[in-house]
Order: sequence, then structure tokens, then C-alpha cells
Amino acid sequence: MRWVQDFPLEATAASLFVEFFKNVPDPVLFYTSSLPCDEEKIAWTLLGTNLFQGISYPSFEKLFSRLLEQFPGKKLWKLPVPRGKELEQVVEESLGNISWQLKEQFAGIFWSVGYFVRKHFPLTKWLSTRTPKELWRDLGEIYFMGKKAYRPKTNAAIYRLLSLAPYGLGFSTDLKLNLPLPLTMGARRYLAFMGPAQGENFSEMSQGSKQKMADDFFSAISKNSPIAAAHAFQFFLEYGKTKDLCWEYTDNCKKCPLQNYCKESEV
Repeated sequence: MRWVQDFPLEATAASLFVEFFKNVPDPVLFYTSSLPCDEEKIAWTLLGTNLFQGISYPSFEKLFSRLLEQFPGKKLWKLPVPRGKELEQVVEESLGNISWQLKEQFAGIFWSVGYFVRKHFPLTKWLSTRTPKELWRDLGEIYFMGKKAYRPKTNAAIYRLLSLAPYGLGFSTDLKLNLPLPLTMGARRYLAFMGPAQGENFSEMSQGSKQKMADDFFSAISKNSPIAAAHAFQFFLEYGKTKDLCWEYTDNCKKCPLQNYCKESEV
């Protein structure tokens, strides 16, 4: 990648950022990786990935942990399904007046994931008999998981299911999934504000161009594990409990490898 050659100091700092954040728990897997059986792990990972859109990390944690308490394990897919009012109550109790763009679609997403699980059960067999591309196609059946050529949540779900820990549940031994890497809002911010897209109109680029830039960037700064880079940069300037997550994890930016290049740095 030309940017790495032109800006070696910034690229090195980005690589060190990956090293710092590569073992920070994934917000979905933090809850699903410890569930008691594989079917639950897979099903709840699909739901968590689908719901993690337009919501802060702390708000997602409140909502997802509450769902797991209210509808534990197989209640995600076992009949009878929870009523809409029961699901809406969980959202209200978890988020209160916090705005969330999927609020109106939430019940439909929950029911859709449950139907998908019933249709493809057992999910362990579904995973073991499909290629990543086939999984990508199948996941289009789930409401709001994506149906177009560009499906960031679908890609994120597959990586969370198949990658080795701490980036996934490890349901595959093939480390080359040949799918676009997860492209989070944190990674988009870095690419646009400090990375290869700095000085360009990143928002006007096509989704395909953005994805290719991200894939090339992740592979360049973390050659042995591009998924580690994709994972790490999800925390970049992402709102946390008090300020940005990266600020909270790096002692007010003092330990952040990007402190000399980040306009938001407080050092």
C-alpha cells in the first residue's frame, strides 16, 4: 500500500495501535463466547451483530445483556416467540430515551433471527457445510442483515463466527475467508481523518472503494492478522462510558500510539 511507504511513521503508529487494542474484548463476543452451548453462541452472535448498528457501545451492552437475561439461551428461537410488547419493554428499560435507529425494527430482527435458527438448525452443521460465500448468501434471509452487494453486518457476523479467538468463535480452521474485512465506524473515522483517505472526500467514495481501501490498510499494517487490525480500529473515537473508548483505554490518550497524529488527542 502506497500510503504505508509515504507515511512510515503514521503507519508504524497504526500498527502499534493494533497491538494495543487487539485483545480488547469484542462487544458481541464478550457475551456470546461464554454461552453454554454452540447453538446459543452462534444464534446470539447473529442477533448481536445485527443489532449493533447506530448504537453506542455502552448502550449496546445494556440492551444485549438485558436480552440475554430476559430471553436466555434457546428462548431466542424456541416457540412461542416473545410478544412484541415484551421485546419493546426490554428496549425501553435498557435505553430509555436514548435514540436508536433500529428501535422500530428491533422486534422484527429478533423474530427473524429466531426463524433463521429454526430453519437452519443445527447451526453447527449449517456452518460446517457452507463456504463463507454460501454463509454470506444465507444470512441475507435475516431481516436487516443486508441483501445488497455491500453487507458490512453480514461480513462482521461471518468473521465473528469463524475467526479464531479473540476475534471469533473459531468454527473454522481456514484463516483465509476471502471476504471483505469488517469495516466499522471507528475504522472509517481513522481512514478519513488520519489514514489513506485523509485529504480526500471519503464520504463520497463508493462503498466498494472504501472497502478495498480498508482491506488494503488492514493487511498492510497487520500483515499476519488483518482481522486484528479490523478489530482494533473499531474502538477508534467510538463513544464510551465517559468519552471515547480509545481515550478511556489509553489513560486519557497518554498511552495511545496515535497521540502525535490524532487531532482529538489530549496529550
